[in-house]
Amino acid sequence: MTWTLPEPMLTTPVSVPDLRPGCAAEPKWDGFRALVSVDAGRVALRSRRGTEMGPSFPEIVGETVQLPDATALDGELVVWDAAGRLAFERLQNRLARRGAGAARAAEEWPAHFVAFDLLRLAGTDTTSWPYRRRRAALESVFVARRLSAPWALCPSTTEADVVREWLTWASVGMEGVVFKRLDGAYKPSVRGWEKYKVRETSEAIVGAVTGSLAAPRTLLLGRYDTEGRLQYVGRTTTLARVAGAAVAGLLARGRRGHPWTGWSFSAGWGSQEKLNVTLVEPELVVEVGVDVARDASGRWRHPARWHRARPDLSPADVPRLTPPR
Repeated sequence: MTWTLPEPMLTTPVSVPDLRPGCAAEPKWDGFRALVSVDAGRVALRSRRGTEMGPSFPEIVGETVQLPDATALDGELVVWDAAGRLAFERLQNRLARRGAGAARAAEEWPAHFVAFDLLRLAGTDTTSWPYRRRRAALESVFVARRLSAPWALCPSTTEADVVREWLTWASVGMEGVVFKRLDGAYKPSVRGWEKYKVRETSEAIVGAVTGSLAAPRTLLLGRYDTEGRLQYVGRTTTLARVAGAAVAGLLARGRRGHPWTGWSFSAGWGSQEKLNVTLVEPELVVEVGVDVARDASGRWRHPARWHRARPDLSPADVPRLTPPR
């Protein structure tokens, strides 16, 4: 039977960074989740959503020769800038590059694969192994094969003091911490890990825009409720021209049957002014900065601050809309 990459194991957010007994912690990287597999010279580099990313990152594909054959890793693609900060925008820009353009980008902004899990080793599927065993085997691969760039081993700890230190790394672009049970198997598509984010950001789905589709001024954001209906949760502040141009290329005009067809939207919380909006297909996930003020329906009372587009996420990855308790 041919072995194929599994769906990635997922996280669920937690509100406190407590390292519980029986768990390990890893830094949460500001990059693209990626799974890589090498098998008899065939290489797959897949995104969280299953998109093949190999053509965009030839330096990763080329260096799979360092790995044992019939081996697969889970990890994060990242790009560091000259100051040692994680440069998500540079990483994002590389997704559209192919061929000679991708090769030039790899020279200018090389990516690294930060490995945090081992899914297959020399033909043996390791997903049923407990985390502690997978981690030990992953470390052994790095030592035995003397792996070097673009491969990097994600730190792991069972020490609370180390976790607290990691939470001070936000200035270099570290997002937070992921907690994993030491005895836990790798369960594809299951939200069995926990994630604590330092930054007060959240994800939402773009359902409409003000301005034009080619040059959106603000984004109207939604989340699905527990019954699967896309509900309006708020609007962004006015986008900078560069941000508007970047997001415009990721939007598609809404088709017939859009869930917000016939809706009207106010210019602000408590305002009677109605917005002139263009509906878009609710496919693009964006990350925005929000405060804690919400109305009784769970909508954000204040405009959300644009942070970045997240084409690596799907609408199913966005938290469900739940009224505040």
